[in-house]
Amino acid sequence: MSKGPGLFSDIGKKAKDLLTRDYLSDHKLSVSSVTESGLALTTSTVKKGGYSSGDVAAQYMYKNTFLEVKVDTESNISAAVAITDIVPSSKTIATLKYPNYESGKMEFQYFHPHAALSAAVGLNQAPPIDLSVTLGTPTFALGAEAGYETTSGKLTKYTAAITVTKPDSCASMILGDKGDTIKVSVIHYLDQSKRSAGVGEIARKFSTNENTLSVGGSYAIDNLSLVKVKLNNHGSLGAVLQHELARKSLVTISSEFDTKALDKTPKFGVCLAVKP
Repeated sequence: MSKGPGLFSDIGKKAKDLLTRDYLSDHKLSVSSVTESGLALTTSTVKKGGYSSGDVAAQYMYKNTFLEVKVDTESNISAAVAITDIVPSSKTIATLKYPNYESGKMEFQYFHPHAALSAAVGLNQAPPIDLSVTLGTPTFALGAEAGYETTSGKLTKYTAAITVTKPDSCASMILGDKGDTIKVSVIHYLDQSKRSAGVGEIARKFSTNENTLSVGGSYAIDNLSLVKVKLNNHGSLGAVLQHELARKSLVTISSEFDTKALDKTPKFGVCLAVKP
């Protein structure tokens, strides 16, 4: 793949991940293994409240083709196939689901040193179409995306964004929800490994005059342990402790509560991911 500005979906993703990833509200266990042939198998179980669910996923990589099949306890089956370089510097992805087969889609991604393009179409009789384009370089890029509904002939979404990336920081501004929301985020890394970082994000919804300010960060205690915290102006405070028990095996403990309503039961989640 060419070194370029990246896909539109990557804009603002680093800041979003730091503020949302690993903040759990359920109990999850996943066990992964890899066969000698390269087939990766992952079994996951999730318990949320009084409801439990699970799934089994198989992944296989052969040359430039990646295949994933997942089956869950509700008899849902999903499959994804990704093939790189059918056209040079491209990636083609097909996803299928059963019994909700109308949610399947085909996506084509193309990467250029100064541009990235993504086009996706639904695999049904009235397919929705999503298009996005990013122009620039790895350090500065601007982009736009749009969604089109073929049944109504209307645009379902349009979004514009700009991002500036440096070795130790990244800033992004996204105008979304058909121009009704603007979001600005900044992330700054505190070490070369990028495990310790600070992040700030402000979002404004024009139709309701609502502002949301979120700040957070991560800190690597040592090579095996990581803590994360976040807080927004609505009083939501969250914390995460993640520890590597063995190579690639992680335990994650998360809690989140409303500082303006301490009588409410805090959210609590834990995840154990075991890998060979």
